[in-house]
Amino acid sequence: MIFAGVSLTPTPSNLPGSAALQKLANGLAGWALIAALIGLVVGAAMWALGSHSQNIHQSMTGRRAVAASLAAAVLIGAAPTLINFFFSTGSSVH
Repeated sequence: MIFAGVSLTPTPSNLPGSAALQKLANGLAGWALIAALIGLVVGAAMWALGSHSQNIHQSMTGRRAVAASLAAAVLIGAAPTLINFFFSTGSSVH
């Protein structure tokens, strides 16, 4: 087979700008977490106001915003682990 000797070893330090890319990824993750926090606070406020004013639509929208913000925070936090898990799973395929 022609491709039998192909291998892949990700080493970001081998390329120029890798440190800048890592800083960019960290900064974007920080912004995304701040956006999730804002979404959580706004969603919780909508949920509370909708519940107290008997507005079902506003209450449900607030609940969805809270759930989406929490899910986003979980995914942002788990992203490196998920990527590494699926990469190692893919690397183990022979």
